[in-house]
Amino acid sequence: MARRRSDVFSVQPKGNDFELKRMYVTPEARGTGVASLLLEAAATVVRDAGGRRILLETGTRQPEAIRLYEKSGYTRIPSYHDPLSVCFAKDLTGP
Repeated sequence: MARRRSDVFSVQPKGNDFELKRMYVTPEARGTGVASLLLEAAATVVRDAGGRRILLETGTRQPEAIRLYEKSGYTRIPSYHDPLSVCFAKDLTGP
């Protein structure tokens, strides 16, 4: 039996923040708004767990992901893991 991949995300606590560790959107769902919905769902999970900020890291060779994060209100921050990656944060305490 073939397995179908699903659109998913995972977050984990990182000090006083939460990190978006993984986000995957199936190729057929890309460009449909699913990625934005997953980011919103991840932020809801973090807020519900008492998180105030969500962090994430992406590769420099993922311009679509970088545009998505910037469009979704994430701001670039210094790299906290791999110096060749691009890191973002979003404050979840505002309106």
